[in-house]
Amino acid sequence: MCCVFAQCQFAANGGVFVKIHEYQGKQIFAKYGVPIPKGYPAFTVDEAEAAAKKLIEETGSPVTVVKAQIHAGGRGKGGGVKVAKGGAADARALAEKILGMQLVTVQTGPEGQKVRRLYIEQGLEMVKELYLSVLVDREKRRIVVMASTEGGMDIEEVAHNTPEKILSIYVDPATGLMPFQARKLAFGLGLPQYGKETVGKFTKLLLALYECFVKEDCAMLEINPLCVLKNSDIVALDAKVTFDDNAEFRHKDWASLLDTNEEDPIELEAKHVGLNYVSLGGNVGCLVNGAGLAMATMDIIKVFGEKAGVSPANFLDVGGGANQEQVTKAFSMILKSPAVEAIFVNIFGGIMKCDVIANGVVAAAREIGLKVPLVVRLEGTNVELGRKILSESGLAITAATTMADGAEKVVAAVTAARKEGGK
Repeated sequence: MCCVFAQCQFAANGGVFVKIHEYQGKQIFAKYGVPIPKGYPAFTVDEAEAAAKKLIEETGSPVTVVKAQIHAGGRGKGGGVKVAKGGAADARALAEKILGMQLVTVQTGPEGQKVRRLYIEQGLEMVKELYLSVLVDREKRRIVVMASTEGGMDIEEVAHNTPEKILSIYVDPATGLMPFQARKLAFGLGLPQYGKETVGKFTKLLLALYECFVKEDCAMLEINPLCVLKNSDIVALDAKVTFDDNAEFRHKDWASLLDTNEEDPIELEAKHVGLNYVSLGGNVGCLVNGAGLAMATMDIIKVFGEKAGVSPANFLDVGGGANQEQVTKAFSMILKSPAVEAIFVNIFGGIMKCDVIANGVVAAAREIGLKVPLVVRLEGTNVELGRKILSESGLAITAATTMADGAEKVVAAVTAARKEGGK
C-alpha cells in the first residue's frame, strides 16, 4: 500500500506521507482504546535489557520480543524481529545483534536501513494472525477497511495471488463506520470460531481504529498481524501509521514524532522550501510545474526510455507560484543524486511564467556548473521570452517542442553520453 508510486500519487494531490515508528503508532492506538501488547522503546542495549526485565516482572512471562524500528515493512523476514525466550539476558543478546544492523527488507531496497531504535514487547500466545487496514480509496473518494484471514509476513503475495482473500468494506462519510459493518467483517474473517466474545471485541477494536484514523488525519493505518489470542482477545501486534501532511497545521505534536534518520534528506529539504519531491531511483531528473503534468512526464520518460534503461529519478512539482530561487533549489536537489544522467524540464506556463523558469534554469546551471545533458520544453505564458533567454544563455541546452519530443531527446542524450563515456 505504501509504495513510492502511491506516494507520488499522494504528492500529486497536494500532500506527502508522514510516517512514524511502530511503537509510536501503538501509543496512538492505545489513546483510542485499540488493544496492544505491553512494550517499551529502547535506544541502547542497556535500555533494551531493562525494558525486558520490566516486562517480565509485569507479565510473569520470560518471553519477550525484540523488534527493530524502521519505516519499512518486512522486518521479520529481514531478521529484524526476534523472540527472546531466555529472559532479559537473551533479550540483551538479541538487541546487540539487531541494534545498529543494516536491515534489508522488500521495502528498503538493497541498501537497507540502519536500525537505531528497538521496541521490546511482551510475548503472546496466538491462535490466529489476521490482516487489517484502514485507508483512503481516492478513486471512490471513501475510506475503505481491508481485512484478510491471511495475516503475517506474506500479505503482499496474498493480495497479488489470491485477491479474493482480501475483504473490503467502504464507509459512507455521512454516517461513518457502522457497527453492523464491523460485525459483517468479523464474520467474514471467521472470528466466531475463536470464542463467543470475539466478534464483539473485534467490532470494538475496529470502531476505535476508525475513530483514530479520522481524528488523527491519517492516510493509512495498518495492523499486520492483528492477532487472536488463546483467551479470545484480539490485539494489534503491529502498527503502521502514516499521516496526511495537509493536516499538519492541526497536529503540532507530529514534529516530535519525526525521525529524520528514516526520511530521505532531499525530500525533507524540498518540504522546507515548499516543493513536492519524491525520490524514485532512476536516472533522469524531472523538474515540472503541476502535479498532473509531473506524473505524465514520468510516464512518458518511462515509455521512451524502457529499452535504453532510462527512467525518472524523481517526482518534482515546483508548483504554479515558484520563484527563481526555488527553481535553482530544485535543480540542486535533483543533482544531489549521483544516479542522475540528464535533466528534463517540462513547463506549461500558466500562473508560472516561462521566463521565470528560464531565468531559474540558467541561474541554476551556471551556479551549479551543470555537467549532465539538459532538455527543456516550455509552453504557455511568456514562452517566446523564455525560449529567448535559454537560447541566448550560451549554455548547452536542448530545446523540445512537445512533451514526447522532450522525452525522446532526453533519452537520446543519456544514451549518447553513455557511449561517449565508454570510449
